[in-house]
Amino acid sequence: MAIPGIRLQRVNGSLSLADLEPGASAVVEGIHTAAPGAQRLQDLGFLRDTRVEVVRRAPLGDPIEFELRGYRICLRHSEAAWIHVFRDDRIQPG
Repeated sequence: MAIPGIRLQRVNGSLSLADLEPGASAVVEGIHTAAPGAQRLQDLGFLRDTRVEVVRRAPLGDPIEFELRGYRICLRHSEAAWIHVFRDDRIQPG
């Protein structure tokens, strides 16, 4: 899916939402787990092609706060690791 002004790239073949630092954005590729929580994550809006931004991490790294679809949500590091993403690097106009 081509989005004007946005470069999507996969880093090292696989990148999970848990790998991103605060301030980084990504686009959901999919949820990769058979755990019962996968359906819950989809219900919360973590769907393919959804843009997600990492807002901040708790002092010890868990949980992580994300912003997507106009709201914020915290996930455990282990749950965020199930969500595979493409990095969303906005191209700054020249």
